[in-house]
Amino acid sequence: MERIAERQKILIVDDSEMNRAILSDMLDGEYDILEAENGKEGVAMLQQHSQEISLVLLDIVMPEMDGFGVLSMMNKNHWIEDIPVIMISAERGSSHIERAFELGITDFISRPFDGLIVHRRVVNTILLYAKQKRLTSMVAEQIFEKEHRSSLMIDILSHIVEFRNGESGMHVRHVHTLTETMLQTLVQKTDRYHISPTDISVISTASALHDIGKIAIPEEILNKPGRFTPEEFAVMKTHSTVGADMLEALPYYQDEPLVRAAYQICRWHHERWDGRGYPDGLKGDDIPISAQIVALADVYDALTSVRVYKPAYTHEQAVAMILNGECGQFNPLLMECLRDCADDIQAELSSDSVQERSRRELQNVARELHKHEELTASERTLELLEHERMKYSFFASLTQEIQFEYTVTPSSLVLNTWGSEKLGLPEILVDPYQDRQARAIISDQDQSYLASALHSTTPGSPVVQSDCKLIVDGEEKWHRIIARASWSSEEPPRYTGCIGKVLDIHSSRLQMEHLEQQASHDGLTGLLNRPYAKKRIMERLADRPDGRYALAILDLDYFKSANDTYGHMFGDQVLKFLAERMRRSIRGGDIAARAGGDEFLIFLEYKTDLESTIDGIYKRVNGGVYQDFTISVSMGVASTEIVAPDYETLFRCADQALYVVKNSGKGHYSYYHKEDAQINGDISAVSPIDSGAAQTQDEEEKK
Repeated sequence: MERIAERQKILIVDDSEMNRAILSDMLDGEYDILEAENGKEGVAMLQQHSQEISLVLLDIVMPEMDGFGVLSMMNKNHWIEDIPVIMISAERGSSHIERAFELGITDFISRPFDGLIVHRRVVNTILLYAKQKRLTSMVAEQIFEKEHRSSLMIDILSHIVEFRNGESGMHVRHVHTLTETMLQTLVQKTDRYHISPTDISVISTASALHDIGKIAIPEEILNKPGRFTPEEFAVMKTHSTVGADMLEALPYYQDEPLVRAAYQICRWHHERWDGRGYPDGLKGDDIPISAQIVALADVYDALTSVRVYKPAYTHEQAVAMILNGECGQFNPLLMECLRDCADDIQAELSSDSVQERSRRELQNVARELHKHEELTASERTLELLEHERMKYSFFASLTQEIQFEYTVTPSSLVLNTWGSEKLGLPEILVDPYQDRQARAIISDQDQSYLASALHSTTPGSPVVQSDCKLIVDGEEKWHRIIARASWSSEEPPRYTGCIGKVLDIHSSRLQMEHLEQQASHDGLTGLLNRPYAKKRIMERLADRPDGRYALAILDLDYFKSANDTYGHMFGDQVLKFLAERMRRSIRGGDIAARAGGDEFLIFLEYKTDLESTIDGIYKRVNGGVYQDFTISVSMGVASTEIVAPDYETLFRCADQALYVVKNSGKGHYSYYHKEDAQINGDISAVSPIDSGAAQTQDEEEKK
C-alpha cells in the first residue's frame, strides 16, 4: 500500500487577519497552515512545533513583538538554522531589508504581493531546505553508523581477548569510561597537553585495545592463579610489544589518529613516571599522555575487580593505594586529577550502560558535524534526540522493565541496564541465538515461536505478544514479551529486527489461574465442578466425534447416615476422601468431577475393553474405610456405543443405570443398555443406528 506523505506546515505570522487569509488561501491547498497574529504568538508556535514547521512567512511591523524580535528569538534558539523565513512586508527601506537578511531570512517579498510569485518562492525555499535536510540527515546517519559499528567491532575484539583472560567482559568498558573521565578532568585542570574533544574520543576508544597483545600469551600463564615465576612474568610482559607490533603491521590506516593512539597505548600503558615500567623504561612525559591515562585506569579497575589471584578492593581502598604509590609511580598531575574526579568515577562506572554509550556516540557525531559549517543545523536535532534518549532511559529505569533491541545484521541483542542485571546477561549479546546463557533463560520452543511471529508481521501490523515462562533469578516465572518488528523501507520490505519489553506477569498469571481454579473446581473436593466438567466433555466430544466414550455417575451409599451419625464436618471429610480415591483411580486424560451433593461423575475414552476399565475404576474407588465409615459406591455407566454421543444423553442414561443399581441393593455398578431405553420409553437415548435396529427387531416380533 502506498504511503500518504504528511503535508508540510507553514507558519504565517502577521497582525493583519486579511493578510493571513490571503496567504492562507494561496497555500492551503498544498500545505497545512498555522497562524499567529503577533510575534509572541509566533514564537510560542515555533516553540511547540519547531520540528514540524517547514517555512515561516513573517511580517515586520506587529504589536507585542515585531518581526525582528521573532528573528532574534529564532537565532537564539537556533530555529533559524532549520526553518527558512520569508519576510513579507510593506516596509521597503533598505535598512529594514538589510537587517532582516543579517538576522537570517531567506527571502523578502514586498506587499502588495503577487500570488504566483509568493507561491513559487515558497515552493523553491521549501524544496531547497528539504534537500539540505536530506543531505544533513544522510551525513549524520553515516557518521553515526560509522561511530556505532567501530565501537561494536572494538567491543567484540576486546571481548575475545577478555574471554581468554577469564575476565567478566566489563574491564574494557570500565577502562574506556575511566579514561574519558580522567581526560575531561585533565583538560579542565590544564592545557599542557593540548587535548581536544576529538582527542578525548579517539583516546577513549583506542583504550579498548590496550591488552590486545594478550591474545598471544599462553593460557596457562594468562590465567595462572598464583604469583608468576620470573620466566612467566617475562612472557607476560611481552603482551605490550606484541599488541603494538600487531597494530604496526596493519597494511593500511597507519596515519589514522585512532591507530596511532592505540599503538601508543598498547606499547606504553605499563610504563611508569619514574622510569621503572616496561617495555622501554620511558620516564615522565616521554610517555604519551594517552598511555599514562590508560595505565592509571587499568590499575584502578584491576584493583577494584576480582581476579584469579586476588579479591576486589573497594573504590576508596583502590584510590588510596594508587595515591600512596603502592601500585607504581604516576604523573603527579594525574594523581591530582584522580583526587578531583574520584567521586565522578564511582558515579560514571555505576551508570555506565549501553544507553550511556549511545549518548557518547551521539556526542561524537555532533562533534564531527561541527567540523562542517554547512551541517551545524543538525546539532540541534541531535540535542533533541539526546533529550528523547535521556527521557527514555529515565522512564525505563523507573518502570523496572526488561527492555531490548534485536538486530538481524549483525545479529545482536541489546538490553537496558536494569534488564541486563535482572537476567544476569551482558548488555550486548552477539549472536544471541547461539549464546548458552541466553538460551538457558527461554525454551527453544518459545524462542522459535517468538521469532516466527515476528517474521510473520507486516510493516502495517508489526506488534506481537507472547506469554511464556522464563528462568529469572533461578526461578521459572511467567512473563509477557511485547515486541515491535522493524522493517526496511525498500520494496518488498525486509525484516531487520525488533524492539520490545518483557513484563513480569507471574503474580497476575497465578492469580488468574487461581480464579480459574475457583471457577472450574469444586471448593470442597478439588475436583472439577459439574458445569466446567460438562464444558470439557462437550469439547472432547466435538473434537473427536468418532471416539468411544463412557460416562459414569457415582453415588456414595449411606452418606446421609454418616452425616446424621457423625455430623456434617465428618461428612465433608468423607467426600474429600472419596474424591482423592477417584483421582488415584483414573488416567491422566480422564475427567472426574463432583456432580452435586454425594454424586460424582467420571468421563473417559476407551479403545476396546470398556468392561475391564470400568471394573478397575470401581474396585479402586469402592470399599475403602475412612475412620469407622466404610466407603460403598453405586455406579451407573453409559457409553456412546449404546447411546447418542452427546453430554445430555450420556448423563441421563448413566443416571438411569445408577437408578437401577440403587433399586437393586446398592454397592455395585451397571451399564445402560438398549433394552433399558425401550422399556423406559427413552428412544431418544438410542443412537441412530441402534434406534433403527430396535425398530427392525419390533417388526420381526410382530410378524
